[in-house]
Amino acid sequence: MAYTLKQVTIRANNNSEGMQKIDELWKDVLCGNLPILFDNNRTLQQSISPVSKYSNYESDESGNFDMSIIGVTADFFSAVEDGVSKGLYKKYDISEDTNDVSVCVKKAWMKVWDEQSSGQIKRAYTQDYESSIPPEYSQDGKAHCYLYIAVK
Repeated sequence: MAYTLKQVTIRANNNSEGMQKIDELWKDVLCGNLPILFDNNRTLQQSISPVSKYSNYESDESGNFDMSIIGVTADFFSAVEDGVSKGLYKKYDISEDTNDVSVCVKKAWMKVWDEQSSGQIKRAYTQDYESSIPPEYSQDGKAHCYLYIAVK
């Protein structure tokens, strides 16, 4: 019997131990140990994209939070973009010429934190989403990170 998971969640934070837990979870998903992108027979599920969901914040980015990796379809992105148009989320689209996804993700989050500390945005700390695209899967050949940050 083939099955897939819809999401897997860990409790983490932004310290080095928390980041290591997140990296290990991503490795398990990307290699198929956790069948979100693949079924339990390691068959890639077509039209499924992995997205990080950050929720259940203890306080702000300095506290603990739930980080889930979810498998989504194109309609998920349409719904989140609708949230952007309604002012529920702010979208960040960062690309990286070095084609390093991890550098791209770090730049995106640094932009969020800079805007937050300068008062440009006020985060809601409800549910935030991150979609990172390696250069080999992007249309322009660059690494991309799309963040959807819930705002008040």
